[in-house]
Amino acid sequence: MKIAIAGFHIESVSFLPNTAHYADFEEGALRGPGLIQGLTDTNTVIGGFLEICQAQDVTPVPLVYAYLGALGRVADEVVERYTGEICQGLAGIDDLDGVLLHLHGAAWAPGYEDPERFIIESVRQTVGDAVRVMVGFDYHGNLDADSIRACDAAFAYQKSPHTDMGETGRRTADCMLRTLRGELSPSCRLVKPGVLTPSIFSATQLHPLAAILAEARRLERESTDYLDISVMAGFSYADAINTGFSVLAVTHAAPERAEAIATSLSERIWQERHALYRPEPIFSLDEAVDHALTRAPQVAKPIVLLEHADRMSDSTYLLDALIRRNAQRTAVPFLWDPQAAEAAAAAGVGATTTLSLGAHSSRRAGPRLRVECEVLQAEPKSYHISGAMLQGSYVNLGLSALLRIGDILVSVISRPAFGVDEDAFTVFGQDPRDYAIIVLRSKTHFRQVYQELAEEILIVDTPDYGPADLLTLPYERLDTRGVYPFVERAAIAAETENR
Repeated sequence: MKIAIAGFHIESVSFLPNTAHYADFEEGALRGPGLIQGLTDTNTVIGGFLEICQAQDVTPVPLVYAYLGALGRVADEVVERYTGEICQGLAGIDDLDGVLLHLHGAAWAPGYEDPERFIIESVRQTVGDAVRVMVGFDYHGNLDADSIRACDAAFAYQKSPHTDMGETGRRTADCMLRTLRGELSPSCRLVKPGVLTPSIFSATQLHPLAAILAEARRLERESTDYLDISVMAGFSYADAINTGFSVLAVTHAAPERAEAIATSLSERIWQERHALYRPEPIFSLDEAVDHALTRAPQVAKPIVLLEHADRMSDSTYLLDALIRRNAQRTAVPFLWDPQAAEAAAAAGVGATTTLSLGAHSSRRAGPRLRVECEVLQAEPKSYHISGAMLQGSYVNLGLSALLRIGDILVSVISRPAFGVDEDAFTVFGQDPRDYAIIVLRSKTHFRQVYQELAEEILIVDTPDYGPADLLTLPYERLDTRGVYPFVERAAIAAETENR
């Protein structure tokens, strides 16, 4: 068997003024043998594809994998060039049996209302109906039935934090090979409940979401025939025609069963919409800082302040407040600011210098700070991820610096990255356990490590582009009529005011 492998991945915050261009993707794009070398034995979707292919003596034909994490919108040219490259590669493969794609599902481009649908349909037009096409998506993808109509089956992560990326690749590739051997005839159906949730509350261990996912796993276990279910939370910060939750079900030659299962779970999501929207308390900036400064001297483990609305890793709301309050034993890892990193390097290790810091991506990222700091480190940094999510993957932070501002240590990086595990500290020779207060910017992935490492975690809402209050976002592509929380705007506003 001959299976082509390709991918295009970005989680677009469409409200951001920033645009990701082709050159941004090209910095880390993998092609041909480099794709296999870079992603074999990694906890990634394509790593899972490769594992199944290699274990079953299938010839993988690597094309291109273009990956960026959570950034802004994508230039139309990016979608067009990578789609064209994938399709050109496919057209040149003789005796092709199948195509395995890894797509995020929440890319946003001005000229494409559904970039992933465009990619899948273009692939289908290139290879024809006889070649199988299957896709592994992110749990935060925004999909509808049209998105996946041109593929044979679609799958998504079942966990957030996304510790099952590799497993998702294996599920997708296993279905592909079983289908090609004639063991399966997949029927894939998708149903949308019309519910949005903030990313901060899409963690799969939070209730009632955990119970809904447990029901999906029970249905799979008890099924006497093939059944794969993906409950996708969607990505509320991409203003798409299909933003929000969706449920995918894949069965063996039973489209009605797939439709019924997806519909049942979708109805349960609608029933639980209120609890899904706000399962944990949210703190204001002042409440969180007051609490952390009061509690920190009394506890042995660090208190995590989660600046979750920060979409570009450069927000300064919490850092500014902690500097003004003279916080002690505090760490702010992975602040994205290439200019500050360059200024620190120019000053030199050991120097005390004054530089501008943070809040360069947009006006909503907070005040751009002017700080006096000591430069503790200044050099290029990179590492391989040690945590479960994306384990083994290479991360290049570019020129980086470790700065001391009073008793606050800030690590500054030149390439955006989220501090979701201990790597954000160890790459600078630090240990998160040495700090009383830690500021993180993740949405769900931090929970894999910090749920145990931290004394407590406070979710702090700031005015950046990823707020917990989705009613404040100016959706245009999404028709919010009939979609929660917009259909109950007045009731939610009253409830919030009474808290």
